[in-house]
Amino acid sequence: MRAPHLYPLLRGFVLGAFVVLGRELEEGAELPFAFEEHVQRKGPALYELRPLVRTFIEDREPLLRARDDARLALDELGREPAAAIFARAHAGTHASEDDALFRTVLLGLLTSTAESCGGFDWDDEAFEHAYGILEKTLFGERRQFRALVPLIGLSVARPVELAPGLSIRHFEAGELSTHWPESRGLLPPGFGREPDRCCVLELHVDVEAGADPPDSPAEIADAVSAIRLTTSAALAAGPVLFETLDGRPFGIRPVLPIAATQPPGEPSRLDAFRTPIAVDVLAALGKADGDPELAEALDRWELSLFQNEPFRAEQLRASLAALLGETWPLRAAVLLEADGTAREELHGHLVGLAGGDGASTASVDAARRALVAVLQALDRADLVHDLDRELLGLPRRSMAWAAAV
Repeated sequence: MRAPHLYPLLRGFVLGAFVVLGRELEEGAELPFAFEEHVQRKGPALYELRPLVRTFIEDREPLLRARDDARLALDELGREPAAAIFARAHAGTHASEDDALFRTVLLGLLTSTAESCGGFDWDDEAFEHAYGILEKTLFGERRQFRALVPLIGLSVARPVELAPGLSIRHFEAGELSTHWPESRGLLPPGFGREPDRCCVLELHVDVEAGADPPDSPAEIADAVSAIRLTTSAALAAGPVLFETLDGRPFGIRPVLPIAATQPPGEPSRLDAFRTPIAVDVLAALGKADGDPELAEALDRWELSLFQNEPFRAEQLRASLAALLGETWPLRAAVLLEADGTAREELHGHLVGLAGGDGASTASVDAARRALVAVLQALDRADLVHDLDRELLGLPRRSMAWAAAV
């Protein structure tokens, strides 16, 4: 035990809160329950009633905050620098120091103990376990941040690592309900039942104590864009993502609209061939921060996924022009096809698009493939120069670019 001065005060607060909340139930208050469905792909679904002790406790926060044992515990916590760092990390900058300490340390410990007990019948072992976890994270030098978001429109055969700490895997029944018993109502319809609605995208990051957690909605949106570019899947994430910090609920946040909206099309599979391309594309998306034309091309292409003609064709024209310049029909044909006949055919589709025609299937796919090829190239300006050299009949300076998808 690293904080013997905190233990009796925190135990006293939690024990007293159990008495108060138990009396509330005896006097007629109702403990809400969540009806949780555990979907199994093979076999019947299983159902479970889970008490929503967190909701019950949070609804009575003013009552618990006014108690003397809460004030004594807060006074002692205020003298502990590690507690202030922990509380600020979990509560953010919007809360006062006492509010942050009360909600993250005292209510967090109370909730963890009550969830282990399944209510408010006291159990020493449940408290000791919850306190041990709290103390370990309270004095830790690093925080473990995790964000989990459901995916629809994609399937994988096995877990896929897209970047360090960012992976796609199959959803495990009940993994969200441990912290959010009401989570079933926040998942996409049919999630867990269909092959293309069984995956989650998971972000797992170690954060130094006192540092801000990552911007998980932005990280998730980039991953969705990379997979859409690589697979052409009708992919969406969300509608919300679930965050934990040090294994405790941190928040439920909306996914960015462009990533949370499912475009028209068919689901796809991220296989062993496409995975390395998706990894490269995701890593290369950061280039757009210093390349306004590339950023414009990516934004226009992704917006085109959700639009009908003639607006889809307008977005694709703008995307390819920003990506490859005014002569984009010629440059794109050379970039994407090595065979002369195939180049001529694709060039015809792109000339039609440039002239105001609607987007054909070939030109839609060409815009996606061109973006992937440019992202995989070392430098966009050098790539364009190489394309012009080939158009002039000159040898390429390098073979660093290729359209792989």
